[in-house]
Amino acid sequence: MKKDYDLIVIGSGGAGMMGAIVASRNSKSVLVLEKLPKIGAKLKATGGGRCNLTNTLESESFMSSFGREGRFMTQALRALDYKGLIDFFYKIGVETHSPDGQRVFPITHNSSTIILALQKEMQKLGIEILTSSKVEKLIVQNSQIVGVETDSTIYNAPNVIVATGGLGYPQLGAEGDGYKLASDVGHKIKTPFPAMIPLKTKEDWGKNCRADTIAKVELKIALPKYKKLRAKGDLIFTSSGIRGPVVLDFAREITPILEKHGEVPILMNLTKGMNEDEIRNIIKNSNVPIIENIKKILPYSIAKELCLIVGVAELEKFKNIAGVKRDKLIKILAWTPLTIIGHDGFKMAMITRGGVSLKEINPNSMESKLIKGLFFCGEVMDLDGPCGGYNLQWSFSSGFLAGINVI
Repeated sequence: MKKDYDLIVIGSGGAGMMGAIVASRNSKSVLVLEKLPKIGAKLKATGGGRCNLTNTLESESFMSSFGREGRFMTQALRALDYKGLIDFFYKIGVETHSPDGQRVFPITHNSSTIILALQKEMQKLGIEILTSSKVEKLIVQNSQIVGVETDSTIYNAPNVIVATGGLGYPQLGAEGDGYKLASDVGHKIKTPFPAMIPLKTKEDWGKNCRADTIAKVELKIALPKYKKLRAKGDLIFTSSGIRGPVVLDFAREITPILEKHGEVPILMNLTKGMNEDEIRNIIKNSNVPIIENIKKILPYSIAKELCLIVGVAELEKFKNIAGVKRDKLIKILAWTPLTIIGHDGFKMAMITRGGVSLKEINPNSMESKLIKGLFFCGEVMDLDGPCGGYNLQWSFSSGFLAGINVI
């Protein structure tokens, strides 16, 4: 027998569960449809299972971290900023803390704590949850959503929230379902690219430097058209390339360029912002082997590799090195080149860049500008940020805003 609801939510991630809870608190009858056997699968994996919920940045700084599209979040953050999110979870039994004063975690540092609390709240509110239920189609009549169709059932509702996420972590059910659903009813989809992902390099010397995490690295793209793109943070060398927070953040810029050019030359400042003159002053004024002075600013493993690249013997003294090699050494210490040639695709991507075009979504409500009663929230939209609680806060805030606008 068909059943009517005030709201159907497609997807049971952070955005979907938040939207369902808020709408239900406003006396709406809600059905959540999840295609996997359990709810919150991707949320469970967030932050390596520790669930970095949000961070303590004020809204202006938070939005600027998302780039030029960040202001789209203005109303969502007014509805639910990080303080509101912390209070929301406190009221449903989850205590949080911020060990470093920035990132916010449940005190258990376990994502299951978040999922169980949200599940318990949905059950308390009487929200109906159907797992193993994949939505195949949005049903629209006269530019108004009227329901959804699964492979076996039609469910009626004048409001639908699409909270299906992106393409990252396909092993957790991400298949881009929301993109097809949105596209089929006329929405434009910005091409999805993997983001928050380790990168592979043409050069292989980094595999000898895996023991060291390099703090405060700055990355920039060595192509004139993209010279303004930069990122800062910790970097780790791997057997095939680079990873670490700065790489995960910068990957969202790299992957579309890589698709276009085939490879992307980058430059890394591994010396905490030192310029060539500062580096020269450190490594020139001593009668000891050059490697001893370079070790003052870089781990030995990296110092050794960079000396090899420019053809400088590590036991040689600075004054005995030929002028051309001196200049090459100083330049490579200031800005170390690498060439990005690939990545492992969406299977390793934590976040997706791209998605439903923001131009077709009302930022004041998360409602479609094309179809009345159709809402989008979270990663399915063309908006993604760096690691550190940004994307989960956006998911919860957009879900909250969508939920309170269900009429």
